[in-house]
Amino acid sequence: MGSVASVVGLTEGAAPGASLVIDDVDQLRARHYDLLAALLGRAPDVAVLDALGEMEGGEGVLGRHLSDLSRAAATTSAQAIEREFFELFVGVGRGELLPYASYYLTGFLNERPLARVREDFSALGIERGEAMSEPEDHLAMLLEVMAGLAAGRFEAEPGMQARFFARHVAPWATRFFADLEQAKAARFYRTVGELGRTFIEIETEAFAMEG
Repeated sequence: MGSVASVVGLTEGAAPGASLVIDDVDQLRARHYDLLAALLGRAPDVAVLDALGEMEGGEGVLGRHLSDLSRAAATTSAQAIEREFFELFVGVGRGELLPYASYYLTGFLNERPLARVREDFSALGIERGEAMSEPEDHLAMLLEVMAGLAAGRFEAEPGMQARFFARHVAPWATRFFADLEQAKAARFYRTVGELGRTFIEIETEAFAMEG
C-alpha cells in the first residue's frame, strides 16, 4: 500500500518520546488511518488520484478494498470527485452526510462528544490547524489522530490509543462508513466507505482482544 499525504490540517506538539520503534503492523495501520483521513478531509486532487490509481491492494479483505479503491480512482476524474465530495459532505445548506461524532451520537452538532474530543486533543497537545474550519469531532481529524498514535508521532500515555479509539471512533465510525457505502451521491466514495467500514471493524476486534 502506498502513502497518500494527510491533508486534514492538525498541528501537534513536539514528541520527545517519538523515537520509539514502531512495528510494521502499526505503520500499516497508520497508513490506513492517514488514507481515510485524507479522503474525508477534502476531495482528492489529480496528484492524489494518480497515487491512488497506482496503489497495490495486497491480500485479504482490506487488500481487495484497496484494489477497488485504486480502480475507482483510475477510472474517474478530479472534477467528478470534487462534485461528488460536495454533494456528500458540503451541499447547498448541508451535504448528504454529516461526518461528526456529535451528530452521529446525539443527532445535533457541537454537542458533548465534541467537548470530549477537545479534552483529549488538549491532553495530547494537538490543535486544529488554522486552515481547517471544521470542528474537531470531524471523522477526518479523529482518524488523523489515530494515525499519529499508531505511528508514534506524538507523545501519549500507555493505553491512549485504545482509549481514544473507544471514546471517539468506535461508537459511530462504522455506521458512518456504512452510510457512505449507501449514500445516493456516492460513486468513488462508495469504495472509501467499504474500506473504512472494514478497517474500523478490524480495529474494533483487535482492540477488544487486547483488552
